[in-house]
Amino acid sequence: MERSHVIALLVLGLVLGSFIALTTSAPETARWGARRVVAVVHLEGVLVAGQSGGGLLESYTGSEAVAEHLRTAAKDPEIGAVVLRINSPGGTAPAAQEISAAVARLRQAGKPVVASMADMAASGGYWIAAQCDAIISNPATLTGSIGVLMEVVNLQELYETLGMDFETITSGPYKDLGSAQRPLADDERAILQSMVDDIFDQFVEAVAQGRQLDYAEVLALADGRVVTGRQAEQLGLVDGQGDLDDAVARAAQLAGLERYDVRTLRRPSPWSWLVGTVEGAGQWFILRGLPAYSWWGRQLVRLSGWE
Repeated sequence: MERSHVIALLVLGLVLGSFIALTTSAPETARWGARRVVAVVHLEGVLVAGQSGGGLLESYTGSEAVAEHLRTAAKDPEIGAVVLRINSPGGTAPAAQEISAAVARLRQAGKPVVASMADMAASGGYWIAAQCDAIISNPATLTGSIGVLMEVVNLQELYETLGMDFETITSGPYKDLGSAQRPLADDERAILQSMVDDIFDQFVEAVAQGRQLDYAEVLALADGRVVTGRQAEQLGLVDGQGDLDDAVARAAQLAGLERYDVRTLRRPSPWSWLVGTVEGAGQWFILRGLPAYSWWGRQLVRLSGWE
């Protein structure tokens, strides 16, 4: 047999093999055009307002990126429900609020949203989960941490030891509020405390509304404690135990989907997994009351559920 004939047969075999694979293993819609989809959106790492990104030792999920995925899900007629796969220690309050607003718009579009908790869905991660139609956690998931904190680092003695001196010129008495060059004054501490109290009130209200609980019930649990997924179910903070597949099944049930496929709108990269492992080690220290620090701009800040 001539070489050209052999090559032609190999190409024909590849084409036929591809066709058979597509027609036997493709989802129902690829063959019949009748598929419905449960979409999965991942929330990994610290939550911030804006776009997602990361550096050498940290990655974060931006509210704008998540909102874009949820807008896509709202407009796509194939998507019948969405699962938010949350693996996060929390983040900023505005990020939680922006993602929560996107979740609310998706639900208003008639598409159920189910939260699936992975290793951790605490603080801002729980704020978002509470806005979903249902929450599924692993029994050992770390969640809760309903509360707000703000920490200011005082490096005055360190600067003095290093022989460093600063002269700050401000337009008002509180423009350098929280400066690491000196301790907080009483009136400055009162200002920061009022901010923390206000955001805390917003957090408790959001959980009470989302979970359909009385404000007082949530307030009794809002002392910053971290609980396991099983404890959270006993406290009424989650709806059931299970993994991602269970959450997908719950979302499909809420949407009335008997036959469906699963589509991941954003899949974490191997690099984000590596960074998440490093961040998880930091959370291990934090949950044991040990400090873990990270550079934010030019200032050293202590990591916690809220930054």
